[in-house]
Amino acid sequence: MDLTQKTLENCIEEFLVYISSVRRLSDNTVTGYAEDFIHLKNFLGNERLVSQVSLEDLRMCIGELSRKKYSVTSINRFISALRGLFFYLKKFNIILKNPALELKTLRAPKHLPKFMTQTEVEQMCRIPREKELLWPMRDLAVFEMLYSSGCRVSELASLKFSDFTSDFSSAIVRGKGSKDRRVYFEKEARFALKRYLLERKQRFPQCEAGCPLYVENIFINQKGTMLTAHGIGFIVKTYSGVQGTNRPVTPHAFRHTFATTLLNNGADIRIVQELLGHSNISTTQRYTHVTTEHLIEVYKQAFPHSGN
Repeated sequence: MDLTQKTLENCIEEFLVYISSVRRLSDNTVTGYAEDFIHLKNFLGNERLVSQVSLEDLRMCIGELSRKKYSVTSINRFISALRGLFFYLKKFNIILKNPALELKTLRAPKHLPKFMTQTEVEQMCRIPREKELLWPMRDLAVFEMLYSSGCRVSELASLKFSDFTSDFSSAIVRGKGSKDRRVYFEKEARFALKRYLLERKQRFPQCEAGCPLYVENIFINQKGTMLTAHGIGFIVKTYSGVQGTNRPVTPHAFRHTFATTLLNNGADIRIVQELLGHSNISTTQRYTHVTTEHLIEVYKQAFPHSGN
């Protein structure tokens, strides 16, 4: 078969298999690529020959996203997906020239990470004890562990019994790029986790080790199956609307709060980078802007001649 006669549909399917099985990218990353390519196929057509796709075609496709009011972040992610696809096609000689080489990402506005105050974290952790909403002990353990470890929500959902040390003080998580790192859980988080696991055993004995329906994942839903990242997001959203905070809270806010708390208390930024699993320290440095703003605000409130 003449490789240059391959269709967009065929090439996208092959590329998704390649990044999943050869490059071993995470399921979430592969799913993200697949979703981005839906727009590409809708715009250019499934049967379009990849050898006929031009730089102008790709720019028009990106322009369509802009007209549809997609965010800068979403458009840049789409551009990244295009670069990955056409780099692959050129590498394996399916195309003679890479039309995506000249694509430039858009300048994204700088958004500081949204974090919670210590009071808000305490309120979020208090609500499961006071309100019978979903599964209080499990939900408290989720909150405490997100805050204590700085885990991404997908990392927490994927945690298995085998990932933990015997006393549950730390665990190995697999982050972005399939990179493993160790995260830690302080006393309150361990206490909440052990109480939840006791309840789990009582409510779903069939899901325990040695049983036919054993679920290795630490967190399960109220049907006794694995609790997904989406499920954790739903839990956080439910509680943040019940006397928790004055604004919506996401699971990622716990991660932001973890980072800013460490930096506010003098932690070295390289250590914070390692704990968060950031490959680039510039990503971690966003939190220094948050802590600097916080310090300035404290200074203005505390110093009588600050100009307020």
